[in-house]
Amino acid sequence: MGELEDIKPRRVWSYFEEISRIPRLSKNEGRIREYLLDFAKKHNLQAREDSVGNILIIREAAPGKEKVATVVLQCHLDMVGEKNASHPHNWETDPIIPVIDGKWVTASGTTLGADDGIGMAAQMAVLTDSYLQCGRIECLFTVDEESGMTGAINLQSDFFTGRILLNLDSEDEGILFIGCAGGIDTQAVLPFTPVPVAAGHRAMNISLTGLHGGHSGDEIHKGYGNSIKIISRLMQNLEKNYGILISNFTGGNLRNAIPREAFATITFDPQHEEKILSDTAAFNELIREEYGPLEPDLKVAATPSDLPATVIDAQTQHRLLSALSIVPHGVLGWSKEIPDLVETSSNLATIRLTEENTIHVVTTQRSSSEEAKQYAMMKAEAGFDLAGAKVTHSDGYPGWKPNMNSAILRLMIDSYRKLFGKVPQVKAIHAGLECGLILEKYKGIDMISFGPTIKGAHTPEERIEIETVQMFWDLLIDVLRHIPEENQ
Repeated sequence: MGELEDIKPRRVWSYFEEISRIPRLSKNEGRIREYLLDFAKKHNLQAREDSVGNILIIREAAPGKEKVATVVLQCHLDMVGEKNASHPHNWETDPIIPVIDGKWVTASGTTLGADDGIGMAAQMAVLTDSYLQCGRIECLFTVDEESGMTGAINLQSDFFTGRILLNLDSEDEGILFIGCAGGIDTQAVLPFTPVPVAAGHRAMNISLTGLHGGHSGDEIHKGYGNSIKIISRLMQNLEKNYGILISNFTGGNLRNAIPREAFATITFDPQHEEKILSDTAAFNELIREEYGPLEPDLKVAATPSDLPATVIDAQTQHRLLSALSIVPHGVLGWSKEIPDLVETSSNLATIRLTEENTIHVVTTQRSSSEEAKQYAMMKAEAGFDLAGAKVTHSDGYPGWKPNMNSAILRLMIDSYRKLFGKVPQVKAIHAGLECGLILEKYKGIDMISFGPTIKGAHTPEERIEIETVQMFWDLLIDVLRHIPEENQ
């Protein structure tokens, strides 16, 4: 073991460090799946893999515990790969190196992968804990949660047998989650005509860096800046005042992350160069003042660029910037039943230009109300329709309706109170969990989601609080020891 060998629980951290060495971005989980199957074989555990790559590893009941109800432990085995633009990291080959920073574990320059590597590590620790006296455990590891939940979407209704499920994919110790939002993606494809750059024109790169970013469900209500929205606002002004034309425009990396950075290359008549530079500098000061302490590292900069061969035709550019200004981003509605819970939101996530002369934009809508989710989707679609884009939607995934009469909820509250001398909070979460999809396939299954404290998920600032991992582990083990017999 390496950096994490002196922190507890040791078995959990040991497996987490092993997992961190294995690249496992969404849709590229082959190596981590192979690792899990080898792990099962090494420990003489029954394992199987379905047609999409979901893996189930089974620990049979301890002697005398055969009548105890089977429990499913569930997490996802993929992770979000985000890094600072200046940080060298190859997500196909390079390991993540966890480091201890005071009371936290983090990584340098990249996401840590605690979402949901810590859930994986906990499941592996349960599977190999020879002292744990409990009933049958089925550990479900799903693929591709972060980029579409296709593992849960394609889960077969007979893949596991348990009717109690503990989802280990939450990020707030002391909170038991019993509901989540559903979601859907709205994608727009806008064709453009490449136009030769006018003779004598110059080029400039516009960059926006240093934003917080964050999970588009968990952190959408915090008011962090959206790099695509902000840089589009600047370019609208430059288009109106100086007739700039855009050659390239990229922003954001992931559908479920608030975009942290955006970059554009513009061309312009040289007579406007000084004004463009001064207006960009003034905009930088303005936007920093607007966001204040929320975004202390925000920076908008303009630097000289080599002259590109072509730009987007002016009409399409104008329609694109107009659409980006009106497509919603942020909180669209609050829950009327649960205080301080976002009901509905939309995230303007990514923008790219392709070699096929099209502009691709991805947005994500979330809501605990199916009707509100559909309306948010229609709002995003309307903005792109006005720009003349072709709009499509993903299949989406359902929410998970809270059940305050849940038996596993009562057991976990009692266990938490006994262990820590206080009552946990019970909440729903605005982020999407696989629980809603699993509930569709396994009607009536009793579910709960919990985990240690993770901050900055989906960003290079991701970190996990060491003390809460021990609490998470203690609660998990205590609950497994006290699962009642079937039909009791």
